[in-house]
Amino acid sequence: MRVSVVLCTHTLERYDDCMEAAESVLGQTHDDVELVLVSDGNDDVYGQFRADFGDRDDVVIHCNDENVGLLESRNNGAERATGDVVAFLDDDAVAADDWTERLVAAYEADESRQAVGGRMVPAWVAGKPRFLPEEFYWLVGVTNRGFGPNGDPDEAGEVRNTFGSNISFRRDVFLDLGGFEDDIGGRQGEKNLQGGETELCARLRSEYDAGVYYVPEALVAHKVFDYRTDPGWLVDRAFWQGYSKRGMEVFVPESTGEESDFLGRLLFSFVPRRVGSLVRSPSLAGLLQFLFLFVLTGAVGAGYLYGAYVWEGA
Repeated sequence: MRVSVVLCTHTLERYDDCMEAAESVLGQTHDDVELVLVSDGNDDVYGQFRADFGDRDDVVIHCNDENVGLLESRNNGAERATGDVVAFLDDDAVAADDWTERLVAAYEADESRQAVGGRMVPAWVAGKPRFLPEEFYWLVGVTNRGFGPNGDPDEAGEVRNTFGSNISFRRDVFLDLGGFEDDIGGRQGEKNLQGGETELCARLRSEYDAGVYYVPEALVAHKVFDYRTDPGWLVDRAFWQGYSKRGMEVFVPESTGEESDFLGRLLFSFVPRRVGSLVRSPSLAGLLQFLFLFVLTGAVGAGYLYGAYVWEGA
């Protein structure tokens, strides 16, 4: 089974990180992997791709005519791929060497599986922030506490969707669905909606009655740069994620079931557990995380309410 991994970037400022991502794909243990590199309308990036990978038979290189954004770039890459499976990796991520091998194993174990994804783990570029609770790792693109079947990130099984930097589809299914909806974030100006994979996976459920099979051992490390560990940035991110969740309800009314389940676990399981832990073993880090848990929850809620106001008036 051939796996085509689509990797997109738009600026030379991210090229070194993109190169590390590309090398992680080319170093896979699975013996049939194709790398599809997409420059999002940047001729300099395209030229560098050609210089570095132009002589390789296992690399496809494409340049968009103009800057069209990540989702349409991924669609363009998938159209030019030749694999049975198309997988997606961000330009600030690094795949474990057995990533595609584990994805393929999941497809081969059950032919009814139409999409497979794995776990995102943090690569703390500037160090792990003491105040950030694992329940909110999703804000920095990392699999969080409470994700997964039955809320267990160590358990394999079907979920609505995994992160867009660690998700794959049977290519014919992806193309049949029309790929990512590239207009998903264009309606509200610069505060674009997040969650292109959520919308696509809702269509996957509707058309194929299938979710994404989650393989916790299929690992991709996401680089968490210093600005992503700034408390102000995280609160702002949480606000706009709340806004996005309300917006996604407009596009995909059935899309928020997992968020509701997570909120229930947060309030009735994680919070009491943290209180007990603080009582048994008091620590400054534990107290900061407990407090920030409520700050971030409040920010998400505020963003959701703002989104309700905006979208109802749109």
